[in-house]
Amino acid sequence: MNEKTLKNEDNFLKLFLMHENALRAYARSLLPSWDCVDEVLQEASLVMWEKLDQLNEEDGFLPWGKVIVRFKSLNYIQKVHTQKKVFSTSTLELISEMAMKTTKDDLDDHKVALSQCLSKFKPIDKDLIFAPYLRDGQLQSMAEKENKTINALYKKLGRLRKILETCITSELQGTAT
Repeated sequence: MNEKTLKNEDNFLKLFLMHENALRAYARSLLPSWDCVDEVLQEASLVMWEKLDQLNEEDGFLPWGKVIVRFKSLNYIQKVHTQKKVFSTSTLELISEMAMKTTKDDLDDHKVALSQCLSKFKPIDKDLIFAPYLRDGQLQSMAEKENKTINALYKKLGRLRKILETCITSELQGTAT
């Protein structure tokens, strides 16, 4: 392996790891689950590696990577479209455009606001907020443990999400109390 190839390999790994969270977040905005994100990001990273010589500047890695992730996500959705109900292509295009405008600083600000707002919740409420993202059946298990209906938990989850959304918006606008 020559020195240039090693340099490209090192450079690719550095850039990919630096932007992996932003690429994952972007893919998740387009895809229905984290499992889909993992699959698409794996495919996209291979394309990025193969086409690394097309990248002119390191600063352009994230937007360039988002384009590749977008196409891989759309391909994935087309592949599974017959299996599951997914967003229309026009809806995905709109989401994609919005996500493309999101910068790393925006994501960092949202992460800080989310963390600050989550710290205001009771542990049991935090568990409910995270339950749908952890594993299938988590809400059902919580409902049984708390002797409530699943519908009651979904209603409470909706209220908690609204409170969280309001708090995050307030934090981002700098008007948190």
